[in-house]
This record gives sequence, C-alpha cells and structure tokens, in this order.
Amino acid sequence: METLLEKIVIFIARIHNYILTLNDAYEQNFTDKQLHFLVIGLIGLALVLVIYPLFKILSKNHVLIIVFIYVFTLIIVLTFAIEIGQKYSGTGSMEFADIVFGVAGFLLMFAIFAVIREIILAFWKLMKRFAGRR
Repeated sequence: METLLEKIVIFIARIHNYILTLNDAYEQNFTDKQLHFLVIGLIGLALVLVIYPLFKILSKNHVLIIVFIYVFTLIIVLTFAIEIGQKYSGTGSMEFADIVFGVAGFLLMFAIFAVIREIILAFWKLMKRFAGRR
C-alpha cells in the first residue's frame, strides 16, 4: 500500500512540475495560489461533468445537490492529498491557503455551471411552453 501511495504522490508531483513548467514556458506568471484556484477548479468542474450524468441516471430528484456534495468531498480529499504529497516529495510547501484557494476555485466554477444550467433549463421550458401553444 505504501508503494502505491508513493507512486501516486510521485505522479501528482510530476503533474505539478509540468504545470509549473507550462506556466513558466508561456510566461503566464500565475502565482501558486492562482494555479491552485484554476487547476482544482477545473478538476472539480470536470468531475461534475462526468458525475452529473451518472447521478442523473440513478436519481430523478435533486441530482445536482447530490453531485455537489460528492464532488466537494472529492475536492477536499484531493487538495489535502496534493498538499501532503508536496510535503512528502519536497516539490512544494504544504500550505492550508493552497487548499482554500483550490476549494474556492471549485466553488466559483460550480456556481457558474449551476447558473448556466438553470438558464438553459429555463430557456427549454420557455420554448416548450411556446411550442405547446401552437
């Protein structure tokens, strides 16, 4: 088990270093906090986009809330794992602020997703209502 966890930490450290290399190569100059915000937010949104259809099949009511709870839990675990991995591998410093920024990125991106989803659903309901009057 320890070997598997070590391999996971090394894999995550490589991804972390690759992202830092991209940041430097394209001269974006994102801070560590901004990178955590963006990367964790995007991972969270990707998980929502994968898990939402699966949960929708499994449940007919309050699916988005179920997905939020599940993905939020995964994001908390993931951010802690990344920080512990950085401490263990020496590729970065373990900071609680990184966890906060990562979770904030997910919360913002999820809120944007939820608003866009509601707008699209309202539009479709409106279109169905107008189509039904003809």
